[in-house]
Amino acid sequence: MTRALVLGGGGIAGIAWEAGIVTGLRRAGLDLGEADLVVGTSAGSVVGTLITTGADLEDVVGVQAEAEQAAAAPVPDMKAVIEVFGLLNDASMDPEEARRRVGALALGVGDTGARTETIGERLPVREWPERRLLVTAVDTATGEFVVWDRHSGVPLVSAVASSCAVPCVFPPVRINGHRYMDGGVRSVTNADLAAGSSAVVIVEPLAHLDARRRLETEIAALGDAAVAHVAPDQASVTVFGADILHPALWRPAFAAGLAQAPGTAEAVARVWRV
Repeated sequence: MTRALVLGGGGIAGIAWEAGIVTGLRRAGLDLGEADLVVGTSAGSVVGTLITTGADLEDVVGVQAEAEQAAAAPVPDMKAVIEVFGLLNDASMDPEEARRRVGALALGVGDTGARTETIGERLPVREWPERRLLVTAVDTATGEFVVWDRHSGVPLVSAVASSCAVPCVFPPVRINGHRYMDGGVRSVTNADLAAGSSAVVIVEPLAHLDARRRLETEIAALGDAAVAHVAPDQASVTVFGADILHPALWRPAFAAGLAQAPGTAEAVARVWRV
């Protein structure tokens, strides 16, 4: 049996909540870090990196909470953000064309390199793990979906930073002459990358906001794999609030995931222990 863990996007709330879910499941005797494959998109790329490099998730959340307690949440261009959502949800438009248009909007945020440095500081280990880790991003110019791994020749920090480059909020990341944005522009989960696995656990912080059609298509692509889907419960959604990028969410969102985890253990175990 091969097992895959899919970790979706969701800002600071998503990173902390996913870390809480994984930590809580470990305490319940289910270690999702045993996955043969980890797929990480945006926030999930950070958590996936932490898991596959053996970091203590609770410690990392605590360090980030301390480091960012005085930080201000980013203030995006809301007009541009609304346009991004409109493009990505336009069913009449070719998805790659929609992503190209989003990429043009994303380039409106200038890149000083500071964002990549911040991501690097967030990762205790900055080298690709031996465990198979896939990190997703999208080329701003072409709309092409890309998947980084240890064989891509791209530094881990750059790969994760590109996956976390939320359009119109954070600057796209320059890699090999191209500029890349958040892998969530293609999908907040990209669960179809786990195709070929026998068992797949999908942890999706933004399940309450995202259209189900995309995820249903991705799950169908997994074929006969046993699938468990973990979405935030109402208590977690309440903790997230309206601003999932707010620095004050590190500890509350982690605690919400930790509290929710025992209630998900049975469903996850049915898949993970087949």
